[in-house]
Amino acid sequence: MKHIVLTGGGTAGHVTPNIALIPKLQEAGYKISYIGSYDGIEKKLIEELGIPYYGISSGKLRRYFDPKNFSDPFRVIKGFSQAKKLLKDLKPDVVFSKGGFVTVPVVIAAKKCKIPAVIHESDMTPGLANKLCIPSATKVCCNFPETVNSLPKDKAVLTGTPIRQELLEGSKEAALKFCGFTDHKPVLMVIGGSLGAASVNENVRKILPELLKEFNVIHLCGKGKTDESLNGTNGYVQYEYIKKELSDLFALADIVISRAGANAICEISSLHKPNLLIPLSAKASRGDQILNARSFERQGYSMVLEEEEITEKTLLNSIRELYANRQSYIDAMSASRHLDSIQHIADILEECVKS
Repeated sequence: MKHIVLTGGGTAGHVTPNIALIPKLQEAGYKISYIGSYDGIEKKLIEELGIPYYGISSGKLRRYFDPKNFSDPFRVIKGFSQAKKLLKDLKPDVVFSKGGFVTVPVVIAAKKCKIPAVIHESDMTPGLANKLCIPSATKVCCNFPETVNSLPKDKAVLTGTPIRQELLEGSKEAALKFCGFTDHKPVLMVIGGSLGAASVNENVRKILPELLKEFNVIHLCGKGKTDESLNGTNGYVQYEYIKKELSDLFALADIVISRAGANAICEISSLHKPNLLIPLSAKASRGDQILNARSFERQGYSMVLEEEEITEKTLLNSIRELYANRQSYIDAMSASRHLDSIQHIADILEECVKS
């Protein structure tokens, strides 16, 4: 039986594409194992699917000063020896990595064990973890046409990002029941990402009285980021994190506000939801979300409002403008040629197994 090890973790965006691949891999007859961090978000998400999960030591590789910079390299070294031992025991035919710092020791260990490793880069420019993995990878799948030029020619493949198929099968009626909305106002969905986005949450709440005159609002605000004082507000519902009902909520949403993590924006565009992207600022990140957002803006899929430009007025005006012009965004997304990413990646993995 063919055996694949999946790896990826740290945020939901490093796990959900792996989850999207799992049904296709099972259908193709693969035994699946997962290597992640001891207690990252990936552990819970994968164990719920009944996939064998192995935790290893992992450290973050930061570009800025932090006292942990002195201890984390030792965690990575420990993770490498744990990954190498695991791979020797599991004997997979191929490794697929979705990124995040836990994947670095796994991909490097795969090369040492002579196991082909395929990695996936969702963002426009490779993150530090994937940069460290590229020399050990057999193939590098990517999401944006612009990314191909910054990768080794013999390894780069434009595949797009695997999207969970169940997201396309939501029910508006089920979402209405779940949220308890009783009138017929259009629905605005705000997504802060799995870790939440404090500034997006804060700014949306500031304009909530105005928003609720025109929209019902679904607010996914991240762990520990709900505001108890707003519970019971008519036309407003807030959740830390939604898994099972997410497809229904998407089906109900007329427009979406989101961070610009590559995975999130690919899901939104595949559902043809007009969206306002508020990328993480370059001060708080390496600027990858800004590049992702601007690429989608150029293609006519998204409106972009940078964090530094947010005021109550600019946010409210942007939401109104997005809703007024929603059809032009729907048309642009509908006309785009979405790649069948799941099949494409499954074919690449199959080639690696055969060779």
